[in-house]
Amino acid sequence: MKSRHVVGLALLLVALPAFAQNVLIKNATVHTVSQRGTLKNADVLVRGGTIAAVGSALAAGDAEVIDAKGKPLTPGIFGGLSGIGIEEVDGESESVDSEFNTHAPASDQQWRPELDLSLAFNPRSTRIPVARVEGITWAMLAPSEGDSIIGGEGSAVTLDGRFDAAIHASRSLYVFMGSQGAHRSGGTRAAQYLLLEQAIRESKAPGASSPNSLLHPAGREVLARYLVGGRVIFQVDRAADILQTLAFARRNGMKAVIWGGNEAWLVGKELAQAQVPVILNPLDDLPENFDRIGATLENAARLQRAGVRIVFSGNDSSQIRLVRQLAGNAVAHGLPWDAALAAITANAAAVLGLPNRGHIEVGQVADLVLWSGDPLEITNLPDAVWIDGKRMPMRSRQTELRDRYWPHVQANQAR
Repeated sequence: MKSRHVVGLALLLVALPAFAQNVLIKNATVHTVSQRGTLKNADVLVRGGTIAAVGSALAAGDAEVIDAKGKPLTPGIFGGLSGIGIEEVDGESESVDSEFNTHAPASDQQWRPELDLSLAFNPRSTRIPVARVEGITWAMLAPSEGDSIIGGEGSAVTLDGRFDAAIHASRSLYVFMGSQGAHRSGGTRAAQYLLLEQAIRESKAPGASSPNSLLHPAGREVLARYLVGGRVIFQVDRAADILQTLAFARRNGMKAVIWGGNEAWLVGKELAQAQVPVILNPLDDLPENFDRIGATLENAARLQRAGVRIVFSGNDSSQIRLVRQLAGNAVAHGLPWDAALAAITANAAAVLGLPNRGHIEVGQVADLVLWSGDPLEITNLPDAVWIDGKRMPMRSRQTELRDRYWPHVQANQAR
C-alpha cells in the first residue's frame, strides 16, 4: 500500500509546474540553431525564464551552476502537429477531443472554423510527461479528420503542466484538401474549391445565415481573419493539389503552410518561390494512396535543397517523442544535420509564429535540453529539460512503472 502512495505522489509532482530558476549551464556544446552555429565549451545563462547571455566564462552571480562537461545543449524540441493533451486513449472515445463530426451530408453541413481545440487541452495528460522527459517542450494542437473540409483552429501548447499552456500567437486554421477534401465535398476535388469559395463569400457578407449557408456568424468572423494574412495549414499531398492550394491561398489572402506534402519535392521550386513551408514526416515513403505515388525518403532533403523551409511532424500523437528519430532518418537520406535539428526547433517556431522560441540566443524563451549525446541519435536521452526557465522533473508514468516493477523482474531473473 505504501508503494502505491509513493507512486501516486510522484505522478502528482510530475504534473505540477516548477518555478523559474536562474541557472548557468557551463562548458556545453551549444547548438544555437542561429547564425552563430555551434559553440564549443560555451556557457548559457538563464534569468527569469529567458536566456540572458551566451558566451564563455560567464559569471554565475546567484544562479545555480550546472557543468555540462561538453555535452550537447539544444533548444527545446517541437513535437509536431499533434493531439497530445486532447487525445488520451485512442480507443476510448470519451478521452478523444480532436475530432468534430456534424454527422451531416456534404450538401447540408455547416462548417465550424470557430472550433478552438485549445479549449479541450488537458495539461495533466499522462502522455505529456512521457514526451517531455525525451526533450519535447512544445507541440501544436491539430484536429483529426472530421466530416468537414475545415477542421477548426489549433494553437501551440507548452508541455510544462501549466493550465494556461496555449500560445495564441500561433493560432492557425486547418483545412483538409486533396482526396480527403473531395470525399467531404461530394466526391470531386473541384467541389472542395467551390465550397471553400462559397464560405469565403459568406465571410465577407453581412447579415444572418441562410438555411443553405456553410457558416454560422461566428464562423464568418473567424474565417474573415484568415483572409488578411492569417496562417492556414492545408493538409495535402499530391503535387497537383499543392499547386492548386497555393493558388487558392494566394487569391484569398491566406498565409499557407503545407502539411503532409508527400509529393512536395516535385513542386519544390514553386513552394520556395511562394515562400510556403512544408510540415512533413520524412519517413512517409510508401504510395499508400493515389495522392502519395511520388512519396520518397528524400523528400526533406530535396525540399531543403530547393530552398523550402521544412518542419518535421509524426503521425501518432502518442509517440511525438519520436520526432528526433524522424530527423535522424532524414539525415541518413541526405539532409544536413544542422537542417534536421532546425526542422524540429527553429523552423517550427518560425513557421508557427513564435519568434521568441527555437534558438539559443539572448532574449529567447529558455526552452533548453541538455543531452547525453547526439540528440538525433535515439539511444541518447536528455539529462535535463527546462521549459520557460523551469527545470522539469524527469519522471513520467512510464518511469514510475519501470522503477516499481523492474526490481521484481530482476529478482525473478536471478532465481
